[in-house]
This record gives sequence, C-alpha cells and structure tokens, in this order.
Amino acid sequence: MNTEQLKAFVQVAREGRLTVAAKQLGVSQPGLSRQLQALETELGVRLLVRAPGGVVLTDAGERFLPHARRALEALAVGTAELGALTSTPRGTVSLGALQSVGTYLLPELVRAFKGRYPEVLPRLSEGLHDELEGRVASGELDLCIVALPLRRVDLVAQKLWEEELVLAVPRGHRLTKLKRPVELSEVVEEPLVVIPGMSGTYALEAACEGKGVKPRVAVEMDSAEGLRRMVERGLGVALLPALMTRDHASRDFDVVEVTKGGPRRQVALVHRGEEYLTAAARALKTFIVDALRRSRHE
Repeated sequence: MNTEQLKAFVQVAREGRLTVAAKQLGVSQPGLSRQLQALETELGVRLLVRAPGGVVLTDAGERFLPHARRALEALAVGTAELGALTSTPRGTVSLGALQSVGTYLLPELVRAFKGRYPEVLPRLSEGLHDELEGRVASGELDLCIVALPLRRVDLVAQKLWEEELVLAVPRGHRLTKLKRPVELSEVVEEPLVVIPGMSGTYALEAACEGKGVKPRVAVEMDSAEGLRRMVERGLGVALLPALMTRDHASRDFDVVEVTKGGPRRQVALVHRGEEYLTAAARALKTFIVDALRRSRHE
C-alpha cells in the first residue's frame, strides 16, 4: 500500500467518476484503475463498484475512506513539519486559482516567485470555486485563490483584494456611446457571453430575473480568454472582474463601468492552516500576499 493508491481511492470516492478523478490527479484512467486494483488486492476486499452513474463505494469502501483520509492528512502534517526544518524552500507547491486569476495575474507573479525561489516547482491548476475549495480541503492542493465567501468552515482565508465587475462590450457598442456607468437592468436585452459559475454570470442572471426577462445567452464558454475573444468578435457582452480588462485599450473591446453599488468580488488566498503548509507553500503564500500589498501602494 502506498500514498498514490490512497490518493487515488480518496479522489475517486470524492468525484464518483474514474475519468474525472484521473484528470484531477494527472494520471491516465488505466493507470488509476491499476492503483485501485492494487489497493484492493492489498486489503483483500472490494472498495469500489462500477454503476451506471459512475463509481460507488462498497460497505468496505465506506468504512475504509475516513481512515485513508486521516492517513493522508497525517502524512501531509508530517511532511510540513519536516519542511519547516529546511531553511531554503524547495520541492513542489500546488496552487489552484479561478480562471481569471490564473490567466491574468499568476503568470507575472509566478515569474517573480521563481526568480526568488528557483528550487521550488509551482504546480498550477485552474477551476471553479467549489472544486478548488474541495481540493484544498482534501489536501490535493496546498493553496487556492478564490472569491469570498467560502463554502467551507474548515479552511483559512486571507483577503487579497476587492474589485468591481465591469462590462466588456464590442468596440463602439451602444453602451460605450452612453459615456456613463450603466445599470445591469440596461443590459438584460443584450446577447450575453458567459462562463457558468462565474460571479458575473450570477449577477447578470439576477438582473434578468429582476426584470422578468430570460437571459439571451449567445455563447457559453469554459475559458476566460476565449470569453474575451467572443466579445471582441461582437457575439455579445460579458460582465467580468476588472482584473480581466486591464489591457482592454490594446484589445478590440471597450469597458463600461456599472453604476455605484454594482457587483463586486473579494478575492482571497485559502489553505487548511499553517500547520499543513510546507516551507515551499509558506514561501509562495507570503510572496503572493506581499506582492499584491506592494502593488496596491504603488
């Protein structure tokens, strides 16, 4: 029995699907299946069975799951304590982030971080809020950057910044010509380009509901950069965090502010607690917090 097998089992139990769990772990599905089979052989019992809707735990699997989680948690704490003895951070640190953060903020931050800590390997991934929270809680990620509030009470959050949501519209759009901030109620008849699960999407849906209008969704995306490109091509408008529109002057879209009191988001760095962080994870956490604090005062 090894940690990779335990991680495979815990991940499959959480996701309920081999394909999803394999993707999250960065392994092939056949490789994941072999790890699970080896674990079952070692234990001498079936832990999982395939069902039409995915994979379900057997009674033995349900009984073994909390023990597997505790074993991985104990290993993480032990690793973190040993890492604290190392004066020079090194090794891998895993950081998850919302797409808007991963695409438009992390590249420059990670470049600067690597310049200071060349022996640390950042392992970055993007995802939706609930997924990232779950991966931190399970120990799969050391840190994540998500919007507040948190869904879970067992995680620690440190606020990084707060920003408004703004409208990205095709160049020369009628909303641009108004030359003033607009109410979201003025946008409900527009074709919309959205990423399901984003805070801007929720705000637009709420505005449409308030006006008794069904949202005119022109395109659904799963890519932040793809969403901006759809706006540039005139397919619709999008409500985005200001972070995603900083370079709009050099791109083919305009930015229209929303009236005072409009939607905003608070962004935080999240982890399970200092005792779970390796030296590398603590170095990255401190670096991100300090870098963003300096940028606010420049």
